[in-house]
Amino acid sequence: MLSGVRTQAFQSGHGPLSPGSRAGLGAALGLLALVSAVEIADGPSAHYIALMAAAPVLAAALASWRVVLGVGVLATGVGGSFALVEPTMSLVTAVNVAGIALATAIAAAVAAARQRQSERIAELSRLASVAQQAVLRPLGPQVGTLAVAASYISSTATAVIGGDLYEVMDTPYGVRMIIGDVRGKGLDAVRLASIVLGSYRHVAYERADLRAVVTDLDRAVARNVGDEDFVTAALVEERGGTLTIVNCGHPPPLLLRGGEVIPLEPPAPAPPLGFMPVVRPRVERLEPGDRLLLFTDGLGEARRDGEFFPTADRAWRLLGHGTVADGLASLETALVEWVHGRLDDDIALVLMEYTGPARDVTAPVPSWEVGAAES
Repeated sequence: MLSGVRTQAFQSGHGPLSPGSRAGLGAALGLLALVSAVEIADGPSAHYIALMAAAPVLAAALASWRVVLGVGVLATGVGGSFALVEPTMSLVTAVNVAGIALATAIAAAVAAARQRQSERIAELSRLASVAQQAVLRPLGPQVGTLAVAASYISSTATAVIGGDLYEVMDTPYGVRMIIGDVRGKGLDAVRLASIVLGSYRHVAYERADLRAVVTDLDRAVARNVGDEDFVTAALVEERGGTLTIVNCGHPPPLLLRGGEVIPLEPPAPAPPLGFMPVVRPRVERLEPGDRLLLFTDGLGEARRDGEFFPTADRAWRLLGHGTVADGLASLETALVEWVHGRLDDDIALVLMEYTGPARDVTAPVPSWEVGAAES
């Protein structure tokens, strides 16, 4: 799962300096050395020590307040040393030394405030990661007869959670999975995604027919959204090598078989959850080694210079090798390179491989045949 948070907290305690503190310290010391060299070359009069006030200010942009304070004390000491060697210390020189001390105090206060803000952001990012793990539980590596891997690619560098959702479970009715995309962003989208997943984790074990699962999820969405909110979703069931798919306004999964990529379009379109979808199942017979890619529409919308990422054309080369985790890693790398690291929307990906029928297990009747079996 994507997911690394790229916000780096500045260290506030003791120990090795953070990269930001090292960079700020290096820049400040370089400036002090430069100004000192100019002063020495200029002669006994202190004409340029006022420039040393920039050293703690420069350090404050990157370093911790302790480093800034240390740089400021050093700058004040160096400036005071040049002032003392003047034949006669002028009022301007004394004011310049005082100005270095004042700049140090201000820069340390600014660095402390920035450091607290960075720590708050880092804590929020950590909590967002915990929340995502609670909403989107880790999948795989094996669920029933399927090898499974999942990835969540966030379009925001400082967040790893959004309105995309997925789940795979081994139920009494076969291995069932859902992938969905909540309209909108932010906390409201996260809240609705958690509601859909919570409902799905319950009804997937209770309903024999995927169409009944869709009906229950539609009611859960309708109770918790406004008139213009909805959730696109695709629900998949693998039972005894038979794949059943119902689609509620979601991008169709891709079946990878023998070098071919087959979009599993629904027999008839259906609206998203929240608009009372009436779905018709699509049924496929799986062969060992078949792979299935479920994804949200962020993948279809990924583009550079107006050209969309060629998912179907490159799917087999990217996803057909190694393990399913290897395939997803290849797809994510190619995607990020294609868009130059800039995505307009979050992307959820689930890749699974049918490893063959379970041994010594009688395959139950697929859910779409339950009614016929009972008649």
